[in-house]
Amino acid sequence: MKTPRRAMSVRAVIAISLVVAVAAVVIVGVILLDSPAQERLRRLDERRVDDLRSISAELDFYWTHARTLPSSLEELADEPGVFLELYDPETGQLYEYRVLGSNTYELCAHFSRDTAEERNRFYRENWSHGPGRQCFELEAQDVERPLER
Repeated sequence: MKTPRRAMSVRAVIAISLVVAVAAVVIVGVILLDSPAQERLRRLDERRVDDLRSISAELDFYWTHARTLPSSLEELADEPGVFLELYDPETGQLYEYRVLGSNTYELCAHFSRDTAEERNRFYRENWSHGPGRQCFELEAQDVERPLER
């Protein structure tokens, strides 16, 4: 009779160990990963940076061809073969663009998070930002348009 009782206690110990292990994994996951709401804000900020990078690249192409900058983002978007996301993915507001000099300009957007909190590689190449309205002063560069466009 002692054998069945001992077998139950071993099963109980294994079950309890598994429950503790699963709970530990869940707790560590919650600590290491952001909440779904924070993850959404992070992805929105990444999208904003992607949009601004694309706009900047198209401004470089425009500058290379015209030797001037467009007066507005709408003017840039009207160019043949240019497909840009000009609006914030969350608010629907037009990204801000302002010509500062013959080949210098400013792009602005409203961000949700501070990139100082980020642990990943996404915010390099001068696109780091704090929360709120952030502007990036950039200089148009001579570039060649890829052949596949």
